[in-house]
Amino acid sequence: MKKLVSSQIVNYLERRDVKHIFGLCGHTVIAMLDALEKSEKLEYISVRHEQVASHAADAYARITKKASVVLCHLGPGLTNAATGVANAALDAIPMVVIAGDVPSYYYGKHPHQEVNMHCDGSQYDIYKPFVKRAWRLDNPELLPEILDKAFRLAETGRPGPVLISVPMDMFSREIDDKLFARTYKESHEIFKPSIPENTAKEIAKELINAKNPLIHVGGQAVFSEATDELRELVEFLDIPVTRTLMGQGILPDTHPLMVGMTGFWGTDFVNGISKNADVILGIGTRFAEADSSSWYNNVTFDEEKSKFMQIDVEPSEIGRNYPVAIGAVADPKLALQAIVKAAKELKPEGIDRSQLREFIKENKMEFKKSNEAISNDSRFPMTPQRILKDVREVFPQDGIIVTDVGWNKNGMGQQFDIELPSTILHPGGLATMGFGPAATLGAKLAAPDKKVITLVGDGGFGTNPSVIATAVEKNIPVVWVVMNNSAFGTIAGLEASHYEHTFGTVFKDAKGAAYTPDWAQIAAGYGIKSKKIQSADEFKAVFKEALESNEPYLIDVPMENIPVPTDGIWNINDIYTPKENVVEGKLTGGIVTKSVHATT
Repeated sequence: MKKLVSSQIVNYLERRDVKHIFGLCGHTVIAMLDALEKSEKLEYISVRHEQVASHAADAYARITKKASVVLCHLGPGLTNAATGVANAALDAIPMVVIAGDVPSYYYGKHPHQEVNMHCDGSQYDIYKPFVKRAWRLDNPELLPEILDKAFRLAETGRPGPVLISVPMDMFSREIDDKLFARTYKESHEIFKPSIPENTAKEIAKELINAKNPLIHVGGQAVFSEATDELRELVEFLDIPVTRTLMGQGILPDTHPLMVGMTGFWGTDFVNGISKNADVILGIGTRFAEADSSSWYNNVTFDEEKSKFMQIDVEPSEIGRNYPVAIGAVADPKLALQAIVKAAKELKPEGIDRSQLREFIKENKMEFKKSNEAISNDSRFPMTPQRILKDVREVFPQDGIIVTDVGWNKNGMGQQFDIELPSTILHPGGLATMGFGPAATLGAKLAAPDKKVITLVGDGGFGTNPSVIATAVEKNIPVVWVVMNNSAFGTIAGLEASHYEHTFGTVFKDAKGAAYTPDWAQIAAGYGIKSKKIQSADEFKAVFKEALESNEPYLIDVPMENIPVPTDGIWNINDIYTPKENVVEGKLTGGIVTKSVHATT
């Protein structure tokens, strides 16, 4: 029997157990909307901007651990969605983007809204730098094979987005449903690779024989759900663990062997542990710039002192930034299972480093004590530390927090204790402003029984306040906490520290006075509950009320613009303010003197 391609796509997605599709309408995808309207299993989440769709889909996939689906129009639809798709790509999040394209019989004529001014019918080229693959459906009979390939590729290896560009006439063509017979036989589960027994023994032996071993963990380990295996290994051998921003939650931040986040926003204590390790096992991390203090030697890591081992699902990441003595392409969860087994065979009695655990405990307590005064300070506008403290005291440990950029990301990674994996979602690789407000929607749809909030700056929230409309239309009960410092605060601090002004980073009206929209009133205009905080002591009760309302709720929190304290190093500081001991990102003398970030 012949059926429309649009209907065949919907049927295929239903059989893959896809529950939600995120998108925005356009003339090229109306046939798909018609097919979705008839579906009893798929819910279409309509947004007001395509970047909202791709960010929401990103968070949805982080929670479900399966590829999410975005539907968008050609031209501006595709370009608007690009930022969110690229964010998912850099954070290794699986996603399938289905985009309408120009009619196939108009290639070369540059029809309405085609974005390729110098190419014909090749809008998918725009996505090639960041998607794992981009297809254009030139023959509708190839659709079943492309769909299977798209989901398989998105979810395997290093996960990431893929694009299927569909000329709008193809949606309305008919093909025989017999062509989809192969998709009924296709397994939706692909078994991931582990490491050979001898490799596991080599890695375990290095960790056992090391004087100061360290395990450094990234977001890939969180996505592969490797928490239990990592805990078993580090507790058996008493090995300290550092993490990337994206690795937050892999072990509780309060775990006695969890040292903390390395890199730019790492403390001297955390970076000191990592740079003095003689053996480092990196699991599911690229040793990226932010986590490695711009790769300055002897700041976060020391390649002269440390022997590196690395496990990653993507072969090209092995040894990219540090030379490896042992490299293994494997799923973190399965690799850790093999290493645990090997370690118990090689060292049945395990290892006790009680003094190390006490050292970690003392330093973490000292760091928390150093923040007590500012975290309890009742001055207003509020300190970011006070906001974080009040949120942690009220928010359930199994709730999901979505961050954005600035204090709500960097400060959270450094100071906010997360106890369970996949309960904190950061925009890591692309560090996209505007991720949080939209991603919160996807996270809540994926985990309807959990409390879901975003902590977001006023700059980040201002990029796409239309997220509120989608929350109202779909009754998605999330809470937006707008940490409002009337500025792009992180950049304002950087600019002030180097140039002694904040031009272009602080929000002012035409007369030069401080300016910020009243986000609570704007939210009320969208039809949701909202409050603007008037004192520091008011916030906690309002936050609790918002969580218990089980409705979309926005809290506008005036906040002092205090830079995230950092002992780490970021090369941009040495570009803006050159130092004699730094040449093209290399230390030629002693450790770089830290920049003092002025407040605005």
